[in-house]
Amino acid sequence: MKKLLLENELSSNEYPGRGIVVGRTLDGTHAVIAYFIMGRSENSRNRVFIEDGEGIRTQAYDPSKLSDPSLIIYAPVRVLKNNTIVTNGDQTDTIYKLMNSGSTFEQALCTREFEPDAPNYTPRISAVLNIQNGIFRYTMSILKSNNGNPNACNRYTFDYENPVNGEGHFIHTYMHDGNPLPSFTGEPKLVAIENDMDKFGDIIWNSLNSDNKVSLFVRYINIADGTYSSKIYNKNL
Repeated sequence: MKKLLLENELSSNEYPGRGIVVGRTLDGTHAVIAYFIMGRSENSRNRVFIEDGEGIRTQAYDPSKLSDPSLIIYAPVRVLKNNTIVTNGDQTDTIYKLMNSGSTFEQALCTREFEPDAPNYTPRISAVLNIQNGIFRYTMSILKSNNGNPNACNRYTFDYENPVNGEGHFIHTYMHDGNPLPSFTGEPKLVAIENDMDKFGDIIWNSLNSDNKVSLFVRYINIADGTYSSKIYNKNL
């Protein structure tokens, strides 16, 4: 699989929707997470990311304009012991709850399916990073309708053991803009990962469509000791 540049993938796609990037820095010292959201409607664009404990949550920028919170207000990132969970919906809480009670990431997601937002049936994309005793691995998932058929849910899981330095994987909800929006297809894309968090965050933020981008979260986790640094970008702040 050819390694791609995120700036090219993002700048050439007006509407990838919501996206997750997970990988390892070129120097091998840090695990990397990036999660962004975009919006076409006023309701979707009326959001910001805010810190919430060790994770983040979405919040209405202008509460008076919030028309439907059901699919846009959630916690995208939560931390459970040695696991960092990142998703594009309230399945974050499902994964957190079931993993905390002994289930696996995959078992937790078997209780969920794509979003009920006909005719798009937006995929639920998720990832979990595990860092323990200096060892890092991650798993990504997508739950999607069967070619727009709401009666069938297809579940795909991709597991990455001992991630290679300077490499990561990028999965997003939509292939491109459209009506209805076409779901992401194929494996997560292999992408290059930067050593510097600010540089990496700026690359993503500046490459997203200026009209549709809403928020971006980036976190770099030290694989040796689990400490981390994070950065939030909000168009509305």
